[in-house]
Amino acid sequence: MNLGDARLTIDSNVIADPRVKQFWDGNNIAGTWFAEKVEGYSGVAWDVYYLYGPDAEWSSTPGPLVATSGTVIGRRDDLRAAILPLINQ
Repeated sequence: MNLGDARLTIDSNVIADPRVKQFWDGNNIAGTWFAEKVEGYSGVAWDVYYLYGPDAEWSSTPGPLVATSGTVIGRRDDLRAAILPLINQ
């Protein structure tokens, strides 16, 4: 989402965890969808996380949403706090 971003220049090891899958969306399809359907605005959602629990289902939109925020790295402690209860279930 930054000027000059390219698939080959992105550090895919920022979240170095084998359970994490990272994908390139050069056309911003996912970010546009989440901005419109989950956040409720026109534009692109980026550098944000959406956390869903084990009971989440995907109908017209995924839910229930456990937590969301951004930036991902900047709010990592909040994300960790939201994930831990799900891991410990």
